[in-house]
Amino acid sequence: MEHLKIQAPAKVNYRLDVLRKRPDNYHDLRMVMQRIALCDEIGISLSKTPGIRVSCGKDGVPDGPGNIAWKAADALLAGSGAETGVDIVVTKHIPVAAGLGGGSSDAASVLMGLNELLRLGLSDQELMSMGVKLGADVPFFIFKKTAIAEGIGEKLTEVEGLPPVWMVLVNPNIHVSTAWVYQNLQLTNKRDADKLPKFCNRIEDICNLLSNDLEPVTIGRFPVIGEIKRMLLENGARGVLMSGSGPTVFAVFETEREASQCCSLIAGNTTWFSTVTHTI
Repeated sequence: MEHLKIQAPAKVNYRLDVLRKRPDNYHDLRMVMQRIALCDEIGISLSKTPGIRVSCGKDGVPDGPGNIAWKAADALLAGSGAETGVDIVVTKHIPVAAGLGGGSSDAASVLMGLNELLRLGLSDQELMSMGVKLGADVPFFIFKKTAIAEGIGEKLTEVEGLPPVWMVLVNPNIHVSTAWVYQNLQLTNKRDADKLPKFCNRIEDICNLLSNDLEPVTIGRFPVIGEIKRMLLENGARGVLMSGSGPTVFAVFETEREASQCCSLIAGNTTWFSTVTHTI
């Protein structure tokens, strides 16, 4: 096998607690992370021509060495000693710089795909150790389970029993710098996160989880995010939250029909990106 196509899913954060700033200027976090069915498609081919080539053709996403998928391939080849050329085609469906983890998922898919294509036999833990050097969210996508993520996001614990839900994602097509959000976050000293509930087996439990310490910072700079939340709630959402550092907002619904009706109303009245998806 010399070619592989992989679906690279997006994620949302049901919970994002920023606990403290670390001496290395990163932040200790505690997040509840959930994969969703909105996916990029990653095509990976082995080649006799040396080197790594990545093409995407999407505004805001570099081709070549500036792409995190290229960096993932380079890290895996360097770490394994494998000698082969690699061609990667990234077809983007996940909005860029949207708080949905698209780049991290692409990188994780390249690590897993090349491990399979080259028959390296690396464990998920080995791939996760490689991935965290590329981005804090990369290990989560290799983990492939709903998880509590701690540290900078690399310490993962499986969350079981969460019910499947439908979602509407809305992105107002603005760029939010994650670095800027963290730089403008006001932390209280030695903040401790509220305890997570032990049992989350109803949609109400998911809605009660929804919390994001970064949301007030981003809404303060981009009030349209607050407007999106209001519109989604007015159109039947059970719960709404900005994902990650934004600007994407996700809304939770019990049925596909309810989600589709809401999404149609949003799409019919705005030029924002909007789509219906579900948890995986």
